[in-house]
Amino acid sequence: MLRWLIGGGREPQGLAEKSSVQTVGEEQTRNPYTELLVLKGHQDIVRFLVQIDDCRFASAGDDGIVCLWNAQTGEKLFELHGHTHKITAIAPFSSSDAFEEKRHLIITASADRTVIVWDCTSGRQVQKVSCFHSTVKCLTVLQRLDVWLSGGSDLCVWNRKLDLLCKTSHLTDAVIFRLTDSNNESEGWNVLEVKRLVDHQDNILSLVSVNDLTFVTGSHVGELIVWDALDWTKQASECNFWDSSVHPDVQPEIKLSQSPSETSVQHLTSDEEYVFAAVGKGIYVYNLQMKCVIACQRTAHDSSVLHIEKLPNRQLISCSEDGSVRIWELREKQQLPAEPVPTGFFNMWGFGRANKQANQAAKKMQENTPMYFLELVGDLIGHSSAVQMFLYFGELGLATCSADHLIILWKDGERESSLRSLTLFQKLAQNGDLQLKL
Repeated sequence: MLRWLIGGGREPQGLAEKSSVQTVGEEQTRNPYTELLVLKGHQDIVRFLVQIDDCRFASAGDDGIVCLWNAQTGEKLFELHGHTHKITAIAPFSSSDAFEEKRHLIITASADRTVIVWDCTSGRQVQKVSCFHSTVKCLTVLQRLDVWLSGGSDLCVWNRKLDLLCKTSHLTDAVIFRLTDSNNESEGWNVLEVKRLVDHQDNILSLVSVNDLTFVTGSHVGELIVWDALDWTKQASECNFWDSSVHPDVQPEIKLSQSPSETSVQHLTSDEEYVFAAVGKGIYVYNLQMKCVIACQRTAHDSSVLHIEKLPNRQLISCSEDGSVRIWELREKQQLPAEPVPTGFFNMWGFGRANKQANQAAKKMQENTPMYFLELVGDLIGHSSAVQMFLYFGELGLATCSADHLIILWKDGERESSLRSLTLFQKLAQNGDLQLKL
């Protein structure tokens, strides 16, 4: 079931009273998403969206149902039933055999301790695995090796036919593994433990691969660590996201302590130059070359930011537990003359040449370091509860899913209006109702 809405959407119902976060007026000139298409197909929280191809995506959540949608029209293509409990993970798995027509598959895992492979063209169940001793919490496809991995109490490696190739023992720490092809044909694949990531002080909540040489992790207590993907050593770290003294452009807040929800790194994304981190209610832009935070919005939303993605043209989209979806633009600040470093309690006894050197070094760093800020350019209001994640389809728009059981397709209003006008023009021309007057 679907319906079109044109305009700014509806005000979220049942949400907490808005705080003094940055707002954007009704005239959102740089926000193209002025039309929204509401898709109804789920009866519970929709937690996952996964892209199948250029115009199709799948949704899944706590009702155990998987829905396949057309991103252009909002049409529900299939409703897949097979799980008896909530979906805990989903991943696309396209065929890579050059001798057969490419098949688009998806894999879903559930709290019912099963994994199902679905054919996206027919909507049929291809195969089901029910040998798990606990819930599978994540799925990863290694397309080049034509295998997929399931993670829970064990890490298991499977081939396309759903044969178990190998698995690890029970592990609770964050571990890097290497998947190798065994020389012994009877043994097949091996999973070897390479390194345990013990540098974090708390649980790792997020991870993003920057490139073949670098990946970044974020923890529950707000630590961000940049890792070398070849030797798995720590290249850099950031642990002061909530410290206003580190980010002087931010309005300071007086608090006795920070709760984990305010400091946890919920999600990471990267474009190889920057890492964008969702930390508590805020968004932080970390420059990988400079190894520092260059821009931030400490209160980007009223509640925790759950998902962020980098878009073209230096734009960023974020969604939150407060039910909002916001568009940001990374812009460079006007350079101001550098000011001397103020002396505080810890350096009040410093004097003479040491202080001059510190001031000169700080001044030089400020002169050579470009300053950026995140400007709010769009506020998409349509969901009435926490927005879990979203998918970006380029000119086809944006898809969001929420705890309100809805999926919304956000459309470029000008583009949709032009398409409707073109369609009408073509129909008039076909019916002979279009007459040209000279």
